[in-house]
Amino acid sequence: MTSEPMRPYGRGPGRARLVVSHVLVYLVAAAFVSPLVYMVATSLKPADEVFGSPPRLWGSVARWANYQEAFTFLPLGRFVLNGFLVAACGTLVVLVASSMSAYAFAQLRWRGRDGVFVTFLATLMIPQEILVVPMFLLMRWFGWVDSYQALIFPWAFTAFGTFLLRQFFLTVPAEIGESARMDGAGELRIFAQIMLPLVRPALAVLAVFTFINYWNSFLWPLIITNSVDQKATVPLGLQLFFGQQGTQWNLVMAASVISMAPTTLLLIVLQKHLVRGIATSGLGGR
Repeated sequence: MTSEPMRPYGRGPGRARLVVSHVLVYLVAAAFVSPLVYMVATSLKPADEVFGSPPRLWGSVARWANYQEAFTFLPLGRFVLNGFLVAACGTLVVLVASSMSAYAFAQLRWRGRDGVFVTFLATLMIPQEILVVPMFLLMRWFGWVDSYQALIFPWAFTAFGTFLLRQFFLTVPAEIGESARMDGAGELRIFAQIMLPLVRPALAVLAVFTFINYWNSFLWPLIITNSVDQKATVPLGLQLFFGQQGTQWNLVMAASVISMAPTTLLLIVLQKHLVRGIATSGLGGR
């Protein structure tokens, strides 16, 4: 019985497929990174070289003063502060509300639980554009138009965070909660001291997604905000750079780079928990 000769390690069709897959990954990564590189390069150009001929990626000098002028051209610092306040408070409200509702749907037994959860989950199919009008009328009834409350609370009670955390709570054995109840612990103590530390990676994932969603929100702040110079967040404030007197694209790009800093820093800080949470999401369930 003859056997085929062994191929040397690292050669053959497997090696070729590996090389092709790496090249494709690099091309896709370059396609995503190139706009960011162009944005950073344009933010450092003098104004008269943004649309120079022939086009050049980098300007003749790195004009770091563009970043300072972006803060003086418009109250960009105020926009960043508003955006951080809204995003941070909104993320905190979402984490509290979603974790408590997810715990109730996953670990507690009550009549109609699954039906209520399916109904709650069905709200994800409703686009935000359909809800803005009734939500605006509700905010006007509360007297919250042009306020921070209106920017934070209307979108803080969504089914996405509840669904995400519920999947993690389902991976926690029910015996842990039952043992704590036998020892005399109440539901609030079980939830806060036992369950929440076990789903910390999921909380990090939800925090990142929620913060980015609040930070990048444009439609709702545009509708609910009247005093743009006082209550506008970063996406709404960036639109003010496009005026009737023309657009200074170097300042627009500098402001855009500044607007990316908080979310980038958040991703770096929570990277370990974010990767762990994404890798283990949805693995369990009962």
